[in-house]
Amino acid sequence: MTVLPDDGLSLAAEFPDATHEQWQRLVEGVLRKSGKEASGEAAENALSTTLEDGLSTRPLYTAPASGGSADADAIGLPGFPPFLRGGRAEGTAAGWDVRQRLTHTDPALLNEAVLADLENGVTSLWLTVGRGGVPVEGLARALDGVYLDLAPVTLDAGAEFAPAARELLRLYAEREVAPEAARGSLGADPLGHEARTGEPLDLSGAVELARETAAGWPGLRALTVDALPYHEAGGSAAQELGLSLATGVAYLRALTGAGIGTEAAFGQLEFRYAASADQFLTIAKLRAARRLWARIAEASGVPEAGAQRQHAVTSPVMMTRRDPWVNMLRTTVACMAAGVGGADAVTVLPFDHDLGLPDAFARRIARNTSTILMEESHLARVIDPAGGSWYVEQLTDELAHAAWEFFQRVEKAGGLPAALRSGLVGELLAATWAERSRKLAKRREPITGVSEFPMLSEKPVVRESAPAAPSGGLPRVRRDEAFEALRARSDAHLAATGSRPRVFLAALGPAAAHTARATFASNLFQAGGVEAVHDPVSVDADTAAAAYAASGADGMAVLCSSDALYEERAGAVAAALRAAGATTVFLAGRPGTCEGAVDEYVFAGCDAVAVLSSVLDRMGVTS
Repeated sequence: MTVLPDDGLSLAAEFPDATHEQWQRLVEGVLRKSGKEASGEAAENALSTTLEDGLSTRPLYTAPASGGSADADAIGLPGFPPFLRGGRAEGTAAGWDVRQRLTHTDPALLNEAVLADLENGVTSLWLTVGRGGVPVEGLARALDGVYLDLAPVTLDAGAEFAPAARELLRLYAEREVAPEAARGSLGADPLGHEARTGEPLDLSGAVELARETAAGWPGLRALTVDALPYHEAGGSAAQELGLSLATGVAYLRALTGAGIGTEAAFGQLEFRYAASADQFLTIAKLRAARRLWARIAEASGVPEAGAQRQHAVTSPVMMTRRDPWVNMLRTTVACMAAGVGGADAVTVLPFDHDLGLPDAFARRIARNTSTILMEESHLARVIDPAGGSWYVEQLTDELAHAAWEFFQRVEKAGGLPAALRSGLVGELLAATWAERSRKLAKRREPITGVSEFPMLSEKPVVRESAPAAPSGGLPRVRRDEAFEALRARSDAHLAATGSRPRVFLAALGPAAAHTARATFASNLFQAGGVEAVHDPVSVDADTAAAAYAASGADGMAVLCSSDALYEERAGAVAAALRAAGATTVFLAGRPGTCEGAVDEYVFAGCDAVAVLSSVLDRMGVTS
């Protein structure tokens, strides 16, 4: 029996060190098998993924590639500038604030929801007040029975921020809440309101509110820097960060210009960011946001005041109306990323957020998401658990530089108010969204349950209508909007005729030859609300015509098989399909395959939205 030396656990001690070049040679071999020729750095680049903002993710990160930025001395410690690892020394070790968003307009119903949420895990409230929410005069009823010295309140009142804030302050006084016990945010955000509605608001009301809270309410922040209007208009992570900096700087100028001290002015701001299911990008975004705001504080002469207070909200843009249950998975990943990224407060939007007013079940799942991540997954036990990761540190650094560049561009345009009113912000966000829309249309950015693996037989989830969201300014976009429009056409056709539009899948040969492409074609057409009929399992030139006629297809058929079988059988089967009434024969595969025998192609990377829209048009399925 071999006796192991008592020298500790050195599992790799007898193995030679592998070099980066050796790994690249293995990558070259993998690429060669897939028909690609590349060597060295080019081979590694072939496996890289392009992101927005000119960024990319590499397949492998090492210490030299990250420029040493993962060193503890370089990234600092929690509670100290540049606050990369957290704005507070304790970070989120005690858990983050579970902040529930509530939008009921009826004070009594809102009160029921508030009490239920607070009794079951929610630790603070985010209330929509005024237009689109509970009336200002109904705030007292909505907060009846709430211990305001224990439950922080954040207001979202748009143009009515001043009367809403006064009413909340009146309630604190009436219920004898000590000023130092009142916590939360009064939510004044004139520039965010302008971005949402196109309606300019004078900053003086927000300034006076900040003056009052700075003097007598140490636990309250008067202003919110809400980056969600830019995220929801299609902005990238760097644009969201850059515009939040521009907003924060505009507010600092207004506050200090009115005589409020610089350090006190910094203490009046809370920042709100979107957390998406792209977990590493979300982690990097929150870390970069703290670093960037610390840079602003340093330039303002108050580096210790640069600890940014962050409220992360799971992205509304990523939410889908079809198969909304999948939203629970998206928001779980986003919540995890927000917690790991160091957000002070996290709001998980209910899975039915885009369908109307969330019901009690949806709100329960939303609040329990944070509870499970903190109490069962123990996500909050370690401060900045992603810190030191070569990938996360480099992504944070690159994103911070891209955001700073965008912020400077806005500043050169005269600052955020001028950039909003000139249309510059809208133009830049629209360009970013247009590029992302092209990726969504080509399913390069898949949407599970919508553009991939849709369920045409699902029953719609119906909710009570929610109040209309503020509009008139920047648009609100959703990832699913192009496919949602196609599915709506199919739904209307189903309601009018009793059946959905259909396409016939003509699979050639054995299952091993056609399954992959038949599955691909079925997913693609169902994403547009077109039912894919795959019966019988396989056809040939003699059986294709009868199978097509029995399918009930609306003039469309798709050949699905291997390249070898296409060469043997596609021409004859396509001819049989046309004889049976098919007006368009697609081939699932590379364009140019069996050219002349088929009419069009569907393939990975094709513009699915354009193809499906054209198919519905030709089937007579109107919009």
